[in-house]
Amino acid sequence: MGRGTTSTGTSTRGATTTATPGITSTTSAATPAPPGAAGRRTAFALLGSIQITLIYTLAAPTVPLPRIARDFTLQRSDLILLSAAYGLAFAGLLLLGGRLADRYGGLRALTAGLALFAAASLAAPLAPGGQALLAARFAQGAGAALVAPAAMAVLRALFPSPAAHARAMATWGALSVLGATAGNLLSGAISALLSWRWALAVPPVVALTALFLAPRLLPGTAPSRGRSLDLPGAVLATAGISLVGYGLVVTDAHPWTSAAVLGPLSAGAALLAAFLLVERRSRDPLLPPRFLLDRRRAAALTAVALTACGTASAFVLLSLHFQQARDWSPLRTSAAFVPFAAALIACGAAVRPLTDRHGARAVTAWGLATGSAGLGLLSLTGLDPGTPYAIGLLPGLVLLAAGGAASFGGAAVLATEGAPARDAGLAGGVLNTAMEFGPTVLFALLLTLGDDAASLAATAAAFAAVALIHLGHRRHARA
Repeated sequence: MGRGTTSTGTSTRGATTTATPGITSTTSAATPAPPGAAGRRTAFALLGSIQITLIYTLAAPTVPLPRIARDFTLQRSDLILLSAAYGLAFAGLLLLGGRLADRYGGLRALTAGLALFAAASLAAPLAPGGQALLAARFAQGAGAALVAPAAMAVLRALFPSPAAHARAMATWGALSVLGATAGNLLSGAISALLSWRWALAVPPVVALTALFLAPRLLPGTAPSRGRSLDLPGAVLATAGISLVGYGLVVTDAHPWTSAAVLGPLSAGAALLAAFLLVERRSRDPLLPPRFLLDRRRAAALTAVALTACGTASAFVLLSLHFQQARDWSPLRTSAAFVPFAAALIACGAAVRPLTDRHGARAVTAWGLATGSAGLGLLSLTGLDPGTPYAIGLLPGLVLLAAGGAASFGGAAVLATEGAPARDAGLAGGVLNTAMEFGPTVLFALLLTLGDDAASLAATAAAFAAVALIHLGHRRHARA
């Protein structure tokens, strides 16, 4: 159980009663036992493929954005909103998705989310225009908001022991960065060889396959029948997060003092303030205040959001730079990120043993520091068209990949450790909210600086600052 949380369980013939401060819920005792070692590996491979696909979908339009703009006659502001639409819906609905997974069971929520995600993903490559593609991206995000926390609830059922779950989460974090990399590499290559529409056709194939395999390979999780949906909190959180994110996104096209920016920002901030008040008074809050009051978890979630922002900003800004400033093709642009992918895979494989040996906090701090160095180099030399790739870009990309894999892996462990099994969906929802908050809200905020190099430099400075926070927490824990 998490620190500050107590529980007692008394068995009856068909149920287990679990008590937490101010909350009593009854859950079914018929939770299937985790599968054997071979079954766990197969199930983890399926869940990992789903997670990679969710993040692939976030990044997939990045490289082909110029071609989408030409086909649909879109402006830069339209492209920014198109890139952010998936993440806005994803982040806005994740807390509700986590509660649905906890209340109805991870597997049931997962299959429902996969069905919605697959349907929306089929619509995206068939979109006849920019507005239809934008709507499909929003719907994809809504489906992903159900899938992501449900997948983590099932993951908790697969690896119930804290040590095994921590090792799984270290790998899970690295898979998320791999998904973003795959989204850029594969979508660019497919767009160059075929069309951007074929690049967007990858997610529905994976989603439909997973929808078929999930009931056959994944264990069920016991629903918490006594838990409320906290609909007032869900509506306030979803609307507040979405409005704040949208307000920041449109700053690329409108000044900060305009009604188009101030309106959604003010309304979103008011709704989030109301959400916090509702949660404090709720008997079964969607986001219990205790969950975020843990300083270690808050620092970990900050690291997740910042790492996601750093990798996304580098990919988007460099993809546009390669194709617009250097006049590279989408295929050559994708090839430029191959060293990033290679470094990511190599470092991602080392995250779990490094976490076992040195601890998640040390790995997170090292990752942030390394990522800061990579972003700093890219801000200094990467955006100069006259600088050779091997000198101005390659070192920064490799360092960012190594740092991103370590930061994501370590922070994913820190963000979910100590969460009780009944809150597995909540933990997954909060973690993924942070993961989507970075490429949408934080990235939109960076764009307001008006200079790509300054955006990368600011992100590098933020990486370094959060690395120092994690080092400080580690020293405090040792004292």
